[in-house]
Amino acid sequence: MSTDLHIGTDAEKVVVSARPVRVRTGRARRRRTGSIVEARPRTPSGRTREARAANAGRLALCLLLVSAVLWATGLAWWLPAAVSAGLVVQFWRAQARAARTAVFAVPRDPQARVLWTEPERDAFARALAVSHRVRRTWPALAGMVDPVLADHSLTGALDELAGLLARRQELRRVRAGLHATRDADIPADSPARIAADVQGRRADELWRETGAAANRILRAIDAAARAGESFISEQRVAATARHAERALARVGGAPAAESGPELADRTAAVIAAYRDLMV
Repeated sequence: MSTDLHIGTDAEKVVVSARPVRVRTGRARRRRTGSIVEARPRTPSGRTREARAANAGRLALCLLLVSAVLWATGLAWWLPAAVSAGLVVQFWRAQARAARTAVFAVPRDPQARVLWTEPERDAFARALAVSHRVRRTWPALAGMVDPVLADHSLTGALDELAGLLARRQELRRVRAGLHATRDADIPADSPARIAADVQGRRADELWRETGAAANRILRAIDAAARAGESFISEQRVAATARHAERALARVGGAPAAESGPELADRTAAVIAAYRDLMV
């Protein structure tokens, strides 16, 4: 079973799904990073309808000449004509699609998440950007981090975050509707008022819970990125210090010290950060 996570981002939404994200209009480019497959809109070609018609006309003329040559060789005329017509139609559709701004289709899969609201989209975009920082540290952390396990954990964290943000998106709508009822001119002891207040408190509680869970994931991803980057930076500084120490020992005649900057604490921090990510 595929463990890929497909992410499509256009101007109006973010689609997160276990299945490939399809485009409703336009064209998209896709990039795979580990088990993450990102899809983003391609820049529209900008060709007008007249320009597309001219291109299709030139193609049709070339195909007409080829069909005439084939017919002259004894091939039935209708076969190359049918193929040519099909090619012109496909070429026209491809041009029309390339000229339009890409918009991803909303998946029918109930397990897919679609983020429409700007705060949730921005939060997921930030997490995705930090996840790329995490991945860039893995080559330097060989022996400390299992790339396969780390990839699975990072993808799972993004998937869980998308689910939490989708819930917060719905809670945002529900809370806005409940808060709007507070201005209604009805008695405070009205059953409707009491029911609305109860649901409002429940919605606020879920809002805090999902916010805390989402922040935990965001902090874990950020901690993994910072720990890995800090470890790599200290490795570079340590290597520079050792090189300078040996050079100064040669120049000054003193023996080089055996001990360099210790990275044990940073190693433990990296491992702890990835443990938090895998929780």
